Amino acid sequence: MKKNYFPTFILCFISSIAFAQNKMNTANDGDWSGQNIVLTNTAEADFTIRTGDIDNLGFGWAEGFIPFSGKSTDPHPYPWETKPEDAIGTDRIMVPSSFKPGSDKCGSDGYTGGTERPGNMPVPIIIPLQAIKKATVNSAALQLFVDDFQSPVLCSKFQVKINGTRFLEMEKILNTLQQTGPVGKIINVKLPEEFLDLLKGDVLSILIDDPTTGAGDGFAIDFIKLLINPKPYPYKGKIIGRIIDKQTGQAIKNATAEVKDFGTATTDNEGSFTLENIPAGLSIVSGSAAGYASAQAQVDVVADETSEEITIALSRSGKVIFNNKSMQEGDKVVMNNVQFELGSANLTAAGKQELDKLAAFMKQNATVDILLSGFTSTDGTDAFNKTLSMNRVKSCKAYLISNGIDEGRIDVMGYGSANPIAPNDTEVNRTKNRRVEMKITKV
Repeated sequence: MKKNYFPTFILCFISSIAFAQNKMNTANDGDWSGQNIVLTNTAEADFTIRTGDIDNLGFGWAEGFIPFSGKSTDPHPYPWETKPEDAIGTDRIMVPSSFKPGSDKCGSDGYTGGTERPGNMPVPIIIPLQAIKKATVNSAALQLFVDDFQSPVLCSKFQVKINGTRFLEMEKILNTLQQTGPVGKIINVKLPEEFLDLLKGDVLSILIDDPTTGAGDGFAIDFIKLLINPKPYPYKGKIIGRIIDKQTGQAIKNATAEVKDFGTATTDNEGSFTLENIPAGLSIVSGSAAGYASAQAQVDVVADETSEEITIALSRSGKVIFNNKSMQEGDKVVMNNVQFELGSANLTAAGKQELDKLAAFMKQNATVDILLSGFTSTDGTDAFNKTLSMNRVKSCKAYLISNGIDEGRIDVMGYGSANPIAPNDTEVNRTKNRRVEMKITKV
């Protein structure tokens, strides 16, 4: 969708495209016209919970179009009337809460100009969780059909909050989308381990908004699916590309290409890589190599097809000083003084003092993002240790946030007793393995 220079009453209509109001009932999705659907033991997941009907915002699908294939829809008319039967937050135009006329430094789109407050305010989409109250949840993923996100063009910066907690990986995807048209597309993203506890509640509340920039970047969501213990995706494609040095243009050997949670590959002598079996839809490929700052590329993955070759150009990483040590992107350090009370995630006074230093460092280096990784010894069960390690780094993250650090700059991972740095044969060695590591993920 282009910048909006038309009166707000103008309705954009693409008359040359015929949309079909499809009535479908499929094994992986049930009745497409249903607003709240729960399915068990499908080819996609142990449980599938969908909020919103599968109808392309009420316009239906062009003949032969499969919304899960990774292809974008044809452009469709806008604006449209919200139907009272549609699940809250779906099939409606939403405009970022920070938008005010004149605050859109990069212009605004037709969704913004064609709608008004309060009807276009962002609202959360609610996924009920009663069906999985007794389920064992080992992993989870979200699948969304998203429409008309245009951050690179309209300078928006979307945030995603799940039950009030920022979901950084989905933010990265939404903030690379360029869906001018407007057009829709499927995206897939796994929930981080730290979010799995949220599935023990009654609902999962998913709020997408840009609360800071003032951008006039209207958007819409057709449906959201929550997949519990997801299985291999039925619609998959292949990504090919190269990673090169941005300054010299030379290939970078042994660099890493990654679609987070779905696949990694190492480049060959020509800097080439192939990522197989990537879920169809929009994917973000990250390229990284020792001594370089990581970079990303957006790829449209279409089922049973190979993408056009992408090129990811890496620049040499900048350097920062932490605890008198020069560090660059990809470097990590064991934070030996981050300690906890025995068997708990409660920080000791010494641990808080060490995190105070980290908070000061991050305030002085406002572009730096970090990953905090938690590890334990082999004392206790694997399940207990995994949970304990995650809770400990979440405690560290919460402390940093309380000291003024934006939560969007901190990722966390809990590894339990995996990846020991010493044998677990003496108390001294077990103490070494009970640690928090800090990795620089962006400089």
